[in-house]
Amino acid sequence: MESLLAVLIGFLFGAGVYMMLANSRVRLLIGILLVSASVNLLIFTAAGLTKAKPALIPEYEKTLQAPYADPLPQALILTAIVIGFALFAFTLVLVHREFESTKQKENSE
Repeated sequence: MESLLAVLIGFLFGAGVYMMLANSRVRLLIGILLVSASVNLLIFTAAGLTKAKPALIPEYEKTLQAPYADPLPQALILTAIVIGFALFAFTLVLVHREFESTKQKENSE
């Protein structure tokens, strides 16, 4: 499973970099989203996959018994998703403002 995710991460990262290098505003935004998704998958995969073992302490136990999913990478990914969305929204506003600015310059000439 990890090898499949590694191939997917490489494909997403490569596609994102390719899209960001294109000379289009829309492709730049899509590239940022793809790179962000690939980095989130990379963090998730690097932490190790543990199937069907949530990081919850059962009601009758005092401590968490191994094996369990590490909650730290999940928290990092959740934070990265929020930051990535904020970056995307900010970039979208900058691109829109630049588009409006160049549109006004073309109309004034």
